[in-house]
Amino acid sequence: MTRLHALLQTAALPALTEPAIIGVMLAYFAVVAGIGWWASRQTRNASDFFVAGQGIGLFTMTIAAMSATLSGFAFIGGPGLVYTIGLGAVFIVLPLSLTNAQGAWVLAKRLRLLAEVRRVMTVPDAIGARYRSPAAQGLAGVAIVIAVIGYMATNLLALGLVIDAVFRTGLSTGVWIGAGVTLAYSVGGGILAGVYTDLFQGSVMALASLLVFVFVLQVGGGMDGISTSILASDPAVLSPWGKITPLAALSFFFVFGIGALGQPHVVHKFYMLRDVRKLKWYPLVMTAAMSVTLLLFIGVGLAVKALVLRGDLPPLARPDDATPVFLMRFAPVWLAGLVFAGVAAAIMSTVNAFMSVGAAALTHDIPTGLGRRVHDELRAGRLATVAITLVSTLVAVQSGTLVAFLGVFGWGLFASTLVPALAIGLNWAGATRQGAIASIVTGLVVTLVFETLAWWKVFTFPAGVTATALALVSSIGMFIAISCWTRADAPSQIDDDIRAVMEA
Repeated sequence: MTRLHALLQTAALPALTEPAIIGVMLAYFAVVAGIGWWASRQTRNASDFFVAGQGIGLFTMTIAAMSATLSGFAFIGGPGLVYTIGLGAVFIVLPLSLTNAQGAWVLAKRLRLLAEVRRVMTVPDAIGARYRSPAAQGLAGVAIVIAVIGYMATNLLALGLVIDAVFRTGLSTGVWIGAGVTLAYSVGGGILAGVYTDLFQGSVMALASLLVFVFVLQVGGGMDGISTSILASDPAVLSPWGKITPLAALSFFFVFGIGALGQPHVVHKFYMLRDVRKLKWYPLVMTAAMSVTLLLFIGVGLAVKALVLRGDLPPLARPDDATPVFLMRFAPVWLAGLVFAGVAAAIMSTVNAFMSVGAAALTHDIPTGLGRRVHDELRAGRLATVAITLVSTLVAVQSGTLVAFLGVFGWGLFASTLVPALAIGLNWAGATRQGAIASIVTGLVVTLVFETLAWWKVFTFPAGVTATALALVSSIGMFIAISCWTRADAPSQIDDDIRAVMEA
């Protein structure tokens, strides 16, 4: 995912100024505007703005979570990664079923029940309630704001590239247009607008992916033809680890499998579920939806690799050109339009989700950590949404180095600061507030320091080891060690209603 952000900022996508593509994109923006108008009329208080009034059905919540998880990576960065390193890239998505089951059993039920017994609306809210610790809640809010700015900046930059490729606006103008459109429906309808936009765009993503995969099979001569071409010229692409080391592949599996439990733009959606009893279907529905959508991720990457090796395509100038080049050469123009509308939709849905969690951290979690309370959270949330969008947009149109750096450590920062205190803490009565605070601080420091050193090439990790994996392991280790050291305080740090939620 971070590789996508780093590459997208260096060059424009191929020109996509076909009338059919422009028409599909404009139709998509019209649908988004309609959803935003409807959602703004349904948003009356902070609960509606941040958690959609806890009235979302399982299917809608699941598709929204899938859309926020995949973003534009499924359509652009993923195929480029498969083209470059082969099946090693699959280890990013291989833990899907495991992660979805963990999400349902480890987090979703407890977070939704927690919302019944406490007035919680954010991920740091749950951390604060679990440990009776405003400090832990405030620190988690700080980590979220830092990571959100980086992620929003990189996603807005990617959105600007898509808009520029279709409408020829120029990159900076495209970034501002994308930010403005997303902000317009987010500031009025909040997460409610985002959820139903996610439902729409998730459906577009799945349909587009399925249709593109049909053309992949036709052009490539089926999976047998694609495999034969690759094995004849570059068999390492189809080896179990692809072109990366086993350690790197397993690092992908660990970081994306466990780290997904700490991504607040996805985890936050568990608060919205109307009926907690339906969660038993979440792993099945989520895994099925993501599997369909990821057909394009794997199919296009392998097909373009085979076409290049056969000589039917020239080598790509950039790996991330795999999807645009395939669509413009081998697919109908209307399908290309549908895919790029899906790319824009995916990015906008992720930006909206980050707007919501970032605004909540600014107006609710950080003030709580400081012992202050915002009286009108709905108004403050809307103002914070505007503020965090402006900051992220300014970052996106400025130095590419800064954007890439923030994007690189965003995922790791979410994972290392939230997974131990949240995912482990809600399932282990022996966890303590001292352990939670230590893990959050450790995640912040290790991620920031080692990602900075790695970015400036001051320190080089052994092959396959990433700063993200190091930060997550360090944070979990610190959480367990400090909790065990202070375990005598654990029983007094859990309120009776929280204990009942943990034991449910």
